[in-house]
Amino acid sequence: MDFSLDERTASLSVGEFSDFSVGPRDGGDGTYQQGIWRAHLGSRWHREMQAQATTDDPTAAFEVVIVGRVFHRGWTITLTGRIDQKLVRGDHVVLREIKTVMRPVPIAEDELRADHPAYFAQLATYLALHRLEAGAPPARGELVFVETSTGLAQTVTLAATEDAALFTARLARVTEFLDLRLRARERLRGLAFRPAFADLRPGQESTRAELSSALADHRHVAFEAPTGFGKTGVLLECALDALRAGRFSRLVYLTSKSTGQLQVRDTVSRMTADTPGTPVALWHVRNKAEHCVNHTFHCVRDECVYLQDLEARWPKSGLSRFYLFENHPRDLVALRDAGRSARICPYEITRTALAFNDVWIGDYNYVFAPRNRTLFANQPGWNPAETLLVIDEAHNLPSRVADAHSHVTRADDARAVLAELDHLNAPAALLRAWETYTLILAALKPVEALDLALEEDLFEVLTRIGELVQNTPLDFAAMGPDLADQLWRSLDLAAWIADGQLKKLLWCPRVGELHFTCLDAAPITGEILRTFGGTILASATLSPLEPYAATVGLDPGELYPVSAHTPWRDGAYDVAYDARVDTTFRQRQQHAPTTASTIAALREASAGPVAVFFPSYAYAQQIAAEVDRAHPGLRVALQPRLPDLAAQAAWVEESLALSDVIFLVLGSSFAEGIDLLGGRLSHAMVVGPALPEVNAVQRARLDAAQRGPTGVSREEAAHRVYRIPGLQKVNQALGRIIRAPGQRAKVLLHCRRFVEPAYAALLARDYQFGETITTDGDLENWLNRPIPQSF
Repeated sequence: MDFSLDERTASLSVGEFSDFSVGPRDGGDGTYQQGIWRAHLGSRWHREMQAQATTDDPTAAFEVVIVGRVFHRGWTITLTGRIDQKLVRGDHVVLREIKTVMRPVPIAEDELRADHPAYFAQLATYLALHRLEAGAPPARGELVFVETSTGLAQTVTLAATEDAALFTARLARVTEFLDLRLRARERLRGLAFRPAFADLRPGQESTRAELSSALADHRHVAFEAPTGFGKTGVLLECALDALRAGRFSRLVYLTSKSTGQLQVRDTVSRMTADTPGTPVALWHVRNKAEHCVNHTFHCVRDECVYLQDLEARWPKSGLSRFYLFENHPRDLVALRDAGRSARICPYEITRTALAFNDVWIGDYNYVFAPRNRTLFANQPGWNPAETLLVIDEAHNLPSRVADAHSHVTRADDARAVLAELDHLNAPAALLRAWETYTLILAALKPVEALDLALEEDLFEVLTRIGELVQNTPLDFAAMGPDLADQLWRSLDLAAWIADGQLKKLLWCPRVGELHFTCLDAAPITGEILRTFGGTILASATLSPLEPYAATVGLDPGELYPVSAHTPWRDGAYDVAYDARVDTTFRQRQQHAPTTASTIAALREASAGPVAVFFPSYAYAQQIAAEVDRAHPGLRVALQPRLPDLAAQAAWVEESLALSDVIFLVLGSSFAEGIDLLGGRLSHAMVVGPALPEVNAVQRARLDAAQRGPTGVSREEAAHRVYRIPGLQKVNQALGRIIRAPGQRAKVLLHCRRFVEPAYAALLARDYQFGETITTDGDLENWLNRPIPQSF
């Protein structure tokens, strides 16, 4: 839908108009795959019915364009559509729409009306628009329901009185939505918020002004600010100010961590609480499974009472309070309680209320992942061109988008699907195709790249399975969520192989396991970013900017840099580069005793525990064993594998209290996501740059970077694939050591590679120009020298 609140006009397609609802639709979002399925079936039966109509009546017209303008409650609404068939019958015409159903026909008319209200509304709209045409002959409407498995058809004629009522009801829905959007704009014009910080740190005020100016003059802004700067608050002040000024109608704030999302939500709430006027309407989007109140999350509409008859039950549910009242609680507990009480899926509350909120907070997937982005894209009034997109922790964006376009399949999973298809008596053709697919997977041996001939065979069988799945009614509820998803994923896999935009690799790390790895999704990322009216990509580690711009599909000139002013960090780090050792994979064992003794020396010089960062768990375990052998009195806490953030934080607190040395892994959530170390450590050490593991994927990325018209030299490719990500992890980890004015620390970068220009240039400014350690005496002198006072 396109609309102008100033001119009080709107334009939309007849399909969008007939399916429009302020509230959930009985059809719901459906699944990503079922949308493809129904579109495919519709196209097939439209072609067959068109051929039949042509045989019966050579004068029949198809896909007839119709445009009309109507006025309702002060709004001018333009509707555009295509009538499937237009037939002349004496002094009147027949407007006919073709729809597919999975159930055997005939079906009672009242059931058809209850199950497919949008179909009847669509035909009613065509009839209403036809009547608006000057000199139009009388018309009647026909809905032809075609049973997908047999092609049998049932025709329902729309009565004149009913079609008028259906059309008017849709007009009321659209104008209600437009009135609410008008209210939202007035709310934003009167938006009041206090500064994010009661007391400004040096550099925050000037940085905010620079960021606002950059956003006013440039469509894409790269905002680099170190951990502890207050990046979230500065971003929100800038974004809310842009909303109030009318430059954008909505803010979408994405970050990959749930803790970051909660921080954004809480910061906005603090900034707008107890201020004059109506507060900003904010919605924190959680994933669909978290909303679910059933024992098992398997979203099959026919099997879930919370998804049935939604359109009829919503008006009396009282759930519109979630978007009519901005102050109404909207956390997951409130959503689940309300949904459970009204017997309506809590996710449908989120999906319905989202359109009426000014600030959307969520994960990257809602904009960049094919399976998730429909939640935003299908919202009425969704217009990226009027939206400000803020992406926090944006250094993670390239890998996250690539992951969203990657898949893994296993022979064991395929066998389970095959057994279930046989149990459900699936058609023989589907069984045979899936059996062939299973045999291909089972025969796979470890290989760094799939043979092209085998890739073609795989594409052929996946395409065949996709065609059969789209045309075969199956009991997906009986299959269960995992097996049903495996079956539907065949469409994604075939499309993935055929996708020319992606740089990709088909490979097998283990027997019977096939990885569809997206090496680079930059073209897709850039295409999406360019649809937004403004974007801010924010992180502590975006430099160097030119290679980063390439990873998100933007030209270097498109991404305008803004760096935070942090005078309080000047001199906060006393950095030294330990050139005595070589921590490369081949040499690290030889230098392990030196590494262990260096750790002991740091602990002796420190007033408290020392943090030591390693490029891998294996390396950390190796040095932990060496420390235990050579320095048995030193208490070492080795980072455990804990996925839960609360457990990670508890472990850090315990280790700070009870250990002498804390071993952490670069690139892990402990190193990049735990902020408990700031100001609590006087000494830290990084054992080598965290270069990515050399494997099939990295080798393929190296080759891909050199190919094509935009390819780079092998040295530059290695720089982008290995060095930049490796040093980025170092910068991320060290940024969490100093988080506030007055904090200081000694940092030892333990490897001779840190003094090589190619590596040293990638260190953040605060970690450059340190002292080089070449002897044990140099280390002792550096450790004994007091840490200089900072800003």
